[in-house]
Amino acid sequence: MKKVLLAAAAAISMGSFSVQADGGAMYNNLGCAGCHGAGGNSVVPSYPSLAGKDAGWLVQQLKDFQTGARKDATMNAMAPMAAGHEQAIADFLSGK
Repeated sequence: MKKVLLAAAAAISMGSFSVQADGGAMYNNLGCAGCHGAGGNSVVPSYPSLAGKDAGWLVQQLKDFQTGARKDATMNAMAPMAAGHEQAIADFLSGK
């Protein structure tokens, strides 16, 4: 019985990891939707909608905010949290 429970716990844990690596999950978990809207469709004019944008362009924007090449107080603070997940997030958004 213990082996079954351990196997189930391992499967759940691995499943959670996979979901976390998903671009949509990353987008939501990092709080991007708070400004850029659900699925990248902003309802606030001062925050750009990102849905349907070119993935390469989105990756570059995140990297530019991370390095400070592009300046915005909020994004310069938020973008580093996406480090290593830029492409997954960009792929999620470009597919919307």
